[in-house]
Amino acid sequence: MALDIAHIELQDGTTFSGEAFGAPRPIAGEVVFNTGMVGYVEALTDPSYRGQILVLTYPLVGNYGVPAEGADEHGLPRNFESERIQVAGLVVSRLSHYHSHHDAVRSLHEWLDSQDVPGVTGVDTRTLTKRLRARGVMPGRIVHDGETVAFEDPNARDLAAEVSCKEPITYNASAGPRVVVVDAGVKTSILRAAIARSLEVVRLPYCDDPLGVEPAGVLIANGPGNPASYRRTAANVRGVLEAGVPTMGVCLGCQMLSLAAGGKTFKLPYGHRSQNQPALELGTGRCHITAQNHGYAVDPQSLPPDWEVSFVNANDGTCEGVRRKDGAAFAVQFHPEAGPGPGDARELFDRFEAMVRGKGGGRRAP
Repeated sequence: MALDIAHIELQDGTTFSGEAFGAPRPIAGEVVFNTGMVGYVEALTDPSYRGQILVLTYPLVGNYGVPAEGADEHGLPRNFESERIQVAGLVVSRLSHYHSHHDAVRSLHEWLDSQDVPGVTGVDTRTLTKRLRARGVMPGRIVHDGETVAFEDPNARDLAAEVSCKEPITYNASAGPRVVVVDAGVKTSILRAAIARSLEVVRLPYCDDPLGVEPAGVLIANGPGNPASYRRTAANVRGVLEAGVPTMGVCLGCQMLSLAAGGKTFKLPYGHRSQNQPALELGTGRCHITAQNHGYAVDPQSLPPDWEVSFVNANDGTCEGVRRKDGAAFAVQFHPEAGPGPGDARELFDRFEAMVRGKGGGRRAP
């Protein structure tokens, strides 16, 4: 298949050339990289990647194609982490033009093209990734000969408004205690983790007050962008904490809990985006191998006295989890639902369920 020439340009002037695939149009975004070996379907549909141009470091991408669209019994996308591709663009070393998997119905190229998402293949992604590690993630663009687009920092946009549900959605009505999931771009796998534990799940837009639906517990989910821009969400979470409602946070939810408690966050040079990040649980010495996708982290020194760090990243020592010392709330920066990734930390949802059901799980929370 003959492809047109395309370029991935970084704001610092670095340019990599390759061949275009997917939708033939220019796009701007923040250029980030993921070191996972599999899971491009889940990664591309993860709302936390909204506004970003994703570089996959694994050298061959697209070999198992893309599964069919469709919903499960709860109306959730069966094979994806959201209803559509969320990345602004995709950069790979080698695109497989042929795919083979019993669930595949189309190629990666066809999928991207159908959703108007451009890609570039034939790029030296190792050198590109080393550039981002040295200089930090930065705005970039995918352009074609004769076409261009202005650089843009997507973190200046209200990205959560682009991916959050617009009105409350209830799953598992009356199945058990009511849990609110704060949706700033929640992954389908997080919703399934709550539903699977026989909880009534109310998915709320990220700016809505969880206390308005009288929850037995609150789960603050993942989402894109700068956590410091979620002022209204942080204020709502502060109210939840003051009310003593059992609370769990995942990824952005870890940052939201910390900000609501009075802490601060900062931007990492190039973030953690992979399925092999080691997170050490303080107090137990256990090491969880985790799936991660975040560009910001909590400043441990900013936490108030009634909060403490519960997990740290074994690679760089950054905060991977926080907890309130009375056991009423906890959060992790990584993704215990995996999707894709190792299932080491899925039992954290069991701890949250125990808190919600009043079984003393809060005292054991990480």
